[in-house]
Amino acid sequence: MQEKKFINIGLISISDRASQGIYKDEGIPSLKTWLAEALTTPFNAEEIVIPDDFDLIKKTLVEFVDHKKCHLIFTTGGTGPAKRDITPEATLAISDKELPGFGEQMRQISLNFVPTAILSRQVAVIRKESLIVNLPGQPKAIKQTLEGLKDSDNNTTMAGIFAAIPYCLDLIGGPYIDTEEAVIKSFRPKK
Repeated sequence: MQEKKFINIGLISISDRASQGIYKDEGIPSLKTWLAEALTTPFNAEEIVIPDDFDLIKKTLVEFVDHKKCHLIFTTGGTGPAKRDITPEATLAISDKELPGFGEQMRQISLNFVPTAILSRQVAVIRKESLIVNLPGQPKAIKQTLEGLKDSDNNTTMAGIFAAIPYCLDLIGGPYIDTEEAVIKSFRPKK
């Protein structure tokens, strides 16, 4: 087993109204709470709330990867079909590789709750040695997509996307992280 290391995680909420203080952002607080429960690896959260502005989203993502050295970045908001929803386009514009399976799985999980999940355009990409994932905007949907679906006995019936994130970070040269199995079990192939 590899040595557990500290990880710097970027949390970016993208919302015109939250960035203007019209309403309180709930995405970042819910993400921090979930990560504190799910990760056994120590982490620091770099966080910011910004408006739906294409160039600012790109600039912020580049800053979090290249300068703040975040190996894992979650965005919330701006992934629907509305005119101002441009998070996926900005994310793809700064990426080296796209990982379409993340968006496919998030939509599959969300379809268990709302038929409008097919309108979601979340993507995940790699930039350098960092993984960037566009999450849904609602706290409940964030938890469901990260953790997956569970039955009444807390057995996983559909894997959440976070199960694959520790191994993805291994493959792209990021830090080794691990999870609390009662929340989300990390999957790494047996050697």
